[in-house]
Amino acid sequence: MTQMSQDEIITNTKTVLQGLEALRVEHVSIMNGIAEVQKDNEKSDMLRKNIENIELGLSEAQVMMALTSHLQNIEAEKQKLKTQVRRLHQENAWLRDELANTQQKFQASEQLVAQLEEEKKHLEFMASVKKYDENQEQDDTCEKSRTDPVVELFPDEENDDRNNMSPTPPSQFANQTSGYEIPARLRTLHNLVIQYASQGRYEVAVPLCKQALEDLEKTSGHDHPDVATMLNILALVYRDQNKYKEAANLLNDALSIRGKTLGENHPAVAATLNNLAVLYGKRGKYKDAEPLCKRALEIREKVLGKDHPDVAKQLNNLALLCQNQGKYDEVEKYYQRALDIYESKLGPDDPNVAKTKNNLAGCYLKQGRYTEAELLYKQVLTRAHEREFGAIDSKNKTIWQVAEEREEHKFDNRENTPYGEYGGWHKAAKVDSPTVTTTLKNLGALYRRQGMFEAAETLEDCAMRSKKEAYDLAKQTKVSQLLTSNEKRRSKAIKEDMDFSEEKNAKP
Repeated sequence: MTQMSQDEIITNTKTVLQGLEALRVEHVSIMNGIAEVQKDNEKSDMLRKNIENIELGLSEAQVMMALTSHLQNIEAEKQKLKTQVRRLHQENAWLRDELANTQQKFQASEQLVAQLEEEKKHLEFMASVKKYDENQEQDDTCEKSRTDPVVELFPDEENDDRNNMSPTPPSQFANQTSGYEIPARLRTLHNLVIQYASQGRYEVAVPLCKQALEDLEKTSGHDHPDVATMLNILALVYRDQNKYKEAANLLNDALSIRGKTLGENHPAVAATLNNLAVLYGKRGKYKDAEPLCKRALEIREKVLGKDHPDVAKQLNNLALLCQNQGKYDEVEKYYQRALDIYESKLGPDDPNVAKTKNNLAGCYLKQGRYTEAELLYKQVLTRAHEREFGAIDSKNKTIWQVAEEREEHKFDNRENTPYGEYGGWHKAAKVDSPTVTTTLKNLGALYRRQGMFEAAETLEDCAMRSKKEAYDLAKQTKVSQLLTSNEKRRSKAIKEDMDFSEEKNAKP
């Protein structure tokens, strides 16, 4: 017999039920007739048994009908629960978006409060600046560097797009070349996770990443570019927690997915290779990181061109890896090429030019080539001085010239070279102040190595003041920008998230 469907079973049961009911009525009628005509106990007993069997069949049929009705009710309830689950998923997605928007608003408020506090401190500082030379208390609280300048480890691709100084960031170029675009929802989630991680709230950031990754794998499958993006984000969070093994596994998985879905020569593949190289570099595995960095450089040269600013950034990364291995010839070659790209494409005043010169000077320091390192530091400071204060002459001296004069006249009366001659430098916030401050410290450390302690203290004192002024201005500018554009950006993010949600829900 072929297997019957549920509807066929119900129909046949109803037919049998009707037949049994008719048969029961017929038997009851016959039994009543026999009882009136004659008393035949044998036939009466037989009819009674038949009637009992018929009634039993009717009861069983009715039980089957009741069971079928119950199963139908269960199925309807199941469908209702599925609908409710889908609605809860949608509500959960909206709540996540609202959480991200609220977090941004809260962060803007915190920055405003911090800016107001710093502004108050700044006003108090300006009121006492005339007595600064006599007041040494702040010098006692300022930690001066007595060690060699160390170049910071190179940045991540996924995390530092906002700090990318090139005209076309890698993420944008990837969108133009492949048609793949990171959904607005993932961008919002990425910003939220980075905020939590920067605050050390990994107990929130990690589950948020894992839940998003699980949802993406269910909806899009494991081998999807969005999954690779989420793997990158989670890997960076793990790396910040020093969970290098877990981070490496995630980045290798993301690299495999991007290679299969976007192609081996896609900029996103280069970004993942660079992140993996960063991870190995932080673990001191420079030999393992170097081929990854070279592969990323090869992809960027092929896709973006050999003179693109992103290629220069990758050259800086590769130079740092070689420097940690003592390959100074290659380091100098990579830094010099990166410097040529920045100067030709972004101009001599681009902050990356000064940063690369600092990196190259650090390489010279490690080789004991102090004269060449000193020349690069002075170039950075001279250029910054010209941009801020104009042409250099006898009345408009650079900070390093003032420092050397103070060193030359260190046994004379210090009042002959008052602080006012170089004090304006701590207000030079229009230039790339973090780089200028670093250069001041690095040149000061170099002077200290050469026994020029008066010059070193002059530069270090100025660096401390410059850092405070730059911090005040940066906070003020950042908060002002957030206040003027926060509502506009939030509206745009909400619209993009809504569009993405509608597109996703429209898929069969």
